[in-house]
Amino acid sequence: MDGEADTLEITLYEGKHFTGRKLEVFGDCDNFQDHGFMNRVNSVRVESGAWVCFDHPDFRGQQFILEHGDYPDFYRWNGHNDHMGSCRPVRMHGEHFRLEIFEGCNFTGQCLEFKEDCPFLQSRGWTKNCVNAIKAYGDGAWVLYEEPNYRGRMYLVERGDFRSFSDWEAPSARVQSLRRVANF
Repeated sequence: MDGEADTLEITLYEGKHFTGRKLEVFGDCDNFQDHGFMNRVNSVRVESGAWVCFDHPDFRGQQFILEHGDYPDFYRWNGHNDHMGSCRPVRMHGEHFRLEIFEGCNFTGQCLEFKEDCPFLQSRGWTKNCVNAIKAYGDGAWVLYEEPNYRGRMYLVERGDFRSFSDWEAPSARVQSLRRVANF
């Protein structure tokens, strides 16, 4: 954690608008309660880096991708409740990355490549509202959204092969928009 303290930091607050008790995190934090912080987070300030936060400890449950900036209330990243139990920085090093999505599991069926954000997959010729496999290349990360225009549940994919939607911890293959994670 010492080496990352200069470059990655997120501050979580129990109250809205950056009030109440706070927890400063500089790397992987698998359980906020281990640091005396309940799993209620009402505002967040991302000082540096991009972070993936989870509504349960041990990097489980619904994912929220938070990039550099202020989030004065949970509606800015979630919209449903203030549950958050763990977080970790998104590992990114370079700008050269791309993503391939596949219609079928195990990289079968229609395939489409992305190097830029896409607010609606069907506008790029994708015929379905689901993605069953992904190959992510390079040192970047992508966020997949269940709904068009970067809405709905989100899932983070970093470099690697994902043979099925369960590999990116999704309950279904529903994906309708995607974007690159910006690293500040």
